[in-house]
Amino acid sequence: MAKLSSVEKNNRRRKMSQQFADRRTKLKAIIYNRELTPEDRFEATLKLAALPRNSAKIRVRNRCEVSGRSRGVYRKFKMSRIALRELGSLGLIPGLTKASW
Repeated sequence: MAKLSSVEKNNRRRKMSQQFADRRTKLKAIIYNRELTPEDRFEATLKLAALPRNSAKIRVRNRCEVSGRSRGVYRKFKMSRIALRELGSLGLIPGLTKASW
């Protein structure tokens, strides 16, 4: 089980990234528009840098919904490999069968 503070920090980052998503996309569109003047683009760059760092989508970490583990997480199930194996062996995940030969 991961530390609860790490899980909560990640949840705050996820919420903040959704909150600032439209502002960031508008500013990035201005920055990458080569038809605008360099002064306008530079001003947009400064505004983007002034936004909170945790509002960037890249700072959100994929974590297991069951244990909070940050490594070995399958995106399809939103679970770590360990939790997936345990729940799959118990038959709690529909459509998942453990291979045996």
